Amino acid sequence: MSFQVACATTELDPEEALQVILANSAGTNVPVAVVRDSDGSWHAIGDTCSHQNYSLAEGDVEDGTIECWKHGAPFDLATGNPLSLPATKPVPVYSIEINDGDVLVDVDVTL
Repeated sequence: MSFQVACATTELDPEEALQVILANSAGTNVPVAVVRDSDGSWHAIGDTCSHQNYSLAEGDVEDGTIECWKHGAPFDLATGNPLSLPATKPVPVYSIEINDGDVLVDVDVTL
């Protein structure tokens, strides 16, 4: 596993998301939505809506989901699965750790 610092824990309040771009082991840039849900739990999911190419980090976070701001498709933060149309395909969910005030994400490992 190759965890990278995505952001500081102080950058997000509960029910907020932040887009970060991290490089995988092949050197490809991967857009990631780092999300802090309403419980204060941290998640890292692919930031591109599977319905159309819009940033999920710009959407609303509520009750363990993030909703695409453009067409309203919610995604489960734990599984990446879409919960309603128009999205039908899941987004990737990445390994995440909190260490010394930093949020670390491994974009080479999907859950």
